[in-house]
Amino acid sequence: MSGKLWAGRFSKQLDSTVNDFNSSIRFDSRMYRQDITASIAHADMLAKCGIIEADDAKKIKKGLKSILEDLESGALSIDFTAEDIHTFVEATLTERIGEAGKKLHTARSRNDQVAVDFKLTLRDEAEEISELVTSLIEVLCKSAKKYSDTVMPGYTHLQRAQPITFGHALMAYAMMFLRDKSRLDDWRRRMNTSPLGSGALAGTTHPINREMTAKALGFSDYTHNSLDGVSDRDFAIELAGVLSIIMMHLSRFSEEIILWCSWEFKFIELDDAYATGSSMMPQKKNPDITELVRGKTGRVYGDLTTLLTMMKGLPLAYNKDMQEDKEAAFDALDTARLCLNVFIPMLETMTVNAENMRNAASKGFINATDCADYLVKKGMPFRTAYKLTGELVFYCIENNTTLEQLPLSTFRSFSELFDDGIYMAINLDECAKKRISHGGTAPESVLSQVEWVEKQIKK
Repeated sequence: MSGKLWAGRFSKQLDSTVNDFNSSIRFDSRMYRQDITASIAHADMLAKCGIIEADDAKKIKKGLKSILEDLESGALSIDFTAEDIHTFVEATLTERIGEAGKKLHTARSRNDQVAVDFKLTLRDEAEEISELVTSLIEVLCKSAKKYSDTVMPGYTHLQRAQPITFGHALMAYAMMFLRDKSRLDDWRRRMNTSPLGSGALAGTTHPINREMTAKALGFSDYTHNSLDGVSDRDFAIELAGVLSIIMMHLSRFSEEIILWCSWEFKFIELDDAYATGSSMMPQKKNPDITELVRGKTGRVYGDLTTLLTMMKGLPLAYNKDMQEDKEAAFDALDTARLCLNVFIPMLETMTVNAENMRNAASKGFINATDCADYLVKKGMPFRTAYKLTGELVFYCIENNTTLEQLPLSTFRSFSELFDDGIYMAINLDECAKKRISHGGTAPESVLSQVEWVEKQIKK
């Protein structure tokens, strides 16, 4: 398996250290299915166009399928002394079927071969990420329905701001991940062109049919410039960008969960299967999964930076620098997949402490805006109502009380517009229920958001 596809030009064996440095099979062996699939489509096309004999194509296809079956069953192991997966597959094929195997590479270069393999692999694996994101959205929608009327404090600047429902908070993340799913869909539409047939950089003199191979491999079109076809890695960079945004959303959510799990909040508790303890402090229950997700986000950002930096100074067409694309892209995929796979069941099994959420909402004067709105509905200009409510809050702080506990006489000492209706206006449950605007925190609005999101993912 040590023979190089390019060996004819050279009189010396490659230095062993250089060979190891140059080899990519450690990571591109992952693409063996896609390499074989693309090679079968290429062989079919060569025969259909009369470039090779039909009998040779039949032998090639049979040989390739046997290699795939043996790799899948474990009867054949990948030889990691081979330069890359393409060399390994072609050499194994030639060993098995003889001279016909040497015809497979007709009208093809490793440059367009690796590009098509890489696209097929990323397309397959991104589909799995999309399915995981969908599962996460479904878990969020299910929980949002259950907690659509569970009142909790909403925050700005990490300061208690206004009462919201826990279902509303969960749906905020559902919206983020829905956009991520949409980005993956957009990415697939944009990247789904076949570079096979671009050759090394200039196309080929053989009368190939690129439309045939593109269709056989599930591409919507073929690339329309051979230089771009072999040198483009936008699809890998864009996918790493989408994965970075997914990880950013997971990281933000992780930060919330870490806070909510703390004794200072105690809004939720993670299932024992998704938390760890301390080697020294027996009372500890640590949200390590979310902390790792938060940490691994930087790793995916690094993969994106690697790809961008790798490509920023490359002239047309293919350059060996581009061999660095796979490790970064595969690492981003693997990291996002790993994080999603543990995050989803962690959310499904967490316990929500609705009482603690409600108690927290009763502190911090998060119904002050509703007090001001009450006065506005009575005819007071908003800025006047805002100032007066601020004075009421200051009075409460000075007297160690809350707006709900103030007697009506105290309210009326600030404004004659106050009547018994103020107590309903500043009731926390009512504050949440009244926010019925589209996208708001009212239970009916949350349920409407859930219904809308569920329709989107069914599309």
